[in-house]
Amino acid sequence: MKILITGAGGFIGGHIVEEALRLGYDTYAGVRSSTSREYLSDPRIHFVELDFANSERLCNQLNRLKKEIGGWDYIVHNLGVTKCKNQQDFYTINYEYTRNFANALVACDMVPLKFIYMSSLSVCGKGDEKNHTPIKLTDTPHPDTNYGKSKLKAEEYLHSLPDFPYIILRPTGVYGPREKDYLLMMKTIKWCVDFRSGWSKQLITFIYIKDLIRAIFLAIESTSVRKKYFLSEERAYSSSGFGDYVAQELGRKFVIPIVLPMWMLWIITHTVEYFNKLTGCTSAINRDKYHIMSQRNWVCDTTSTREELGFIPQYSLEEGVRETVAWYRANKWL
Repeated sequence: MKILITGAGGFIGGHIVEEALRLGYDTYAGVRSSTSREYLSDPRIHFVELDFANSERLCNQLNRLKKEIGGWDYIVHNLGVTKCKNQQDFYTINYEYTRNFANALVACDMVPLKFIYMSSLSVCGKGDEKNHTPIKLTDTPHPDTNYGKSKLKAEEYLHSLPDFPYIILRPTGVYGPREKDYLLMMKTIKWCVDFRSGWSKQLITFIYIKDLIRAIFLAIESTSVRKKYFLSEERAYSSSGFGDYVAQELGRKFVIPIVLPMWMLWIITHTVEYFNKLTGCTSAINRDKYHIMSQRNWVCDTTSTREELGFIPQYSLEEGVRETVAWYRANKWL
């Protein structure tokens, strides 16, 4: 069985490729010429470059591949961005590239048995921040970040295609070896400082990379189609939970918690984004990050994920952090 993973050079994509190879799939990695292949060194990988920005060229590329390999049985569309220099790039890459790819697959008669779209819990927007009732799949999405809005547009487009065999996965915060945003938090904790956002109660959820990857392949193997699923550890944590486990693994008995009020975070995130535009840099600190940090309820209802995909996370946050910190240390990242 042939599988294509787009965005294969990224944190999640590289792990998907490794698991596909382990499971015996004939594995194709969607990359760009500039993509790092540091974690894509297995000689069994077939590399594919697709121009998602140019619909005509994309169709020509797919038609050539159709003659060579006949298409893919499964596609995991993991291509996307979480931070951009220009806010419009969220919509270009997360939405328009997905739309162009789906249209090209239909036009070239290369629609796979299943098209797994990697979305995000961010498409839902703020939930119940008073009682912290879990966000449900039946809730009307109202994202307040450009990232979430662009992912939702892509979801809605896939749904608009008749009989297109998608499964949409909405993971919460994903962490694990090779991830770089949570690494920044770990580095501050290494220096005995833990920054937190706001004073009001916040419940956060996580999913370890190994659990996420297992869920992807359970979705591929399932009979489900044209469905959406949340991916999250079933337990929620306070805003200090992640930092506490990191401090424990780093042997930091005393960490100074610095709680930044939301007005200060607003100033910081908007200022950093302004200077990033001037310098042409990208950063995880931006307006989207402010909305993410201000959200107080990241709890989601995973009942259908458990019942329909048979997915139950195997890693608690404590166990996942332990493995992650060990990897960072072994590889001199931390």
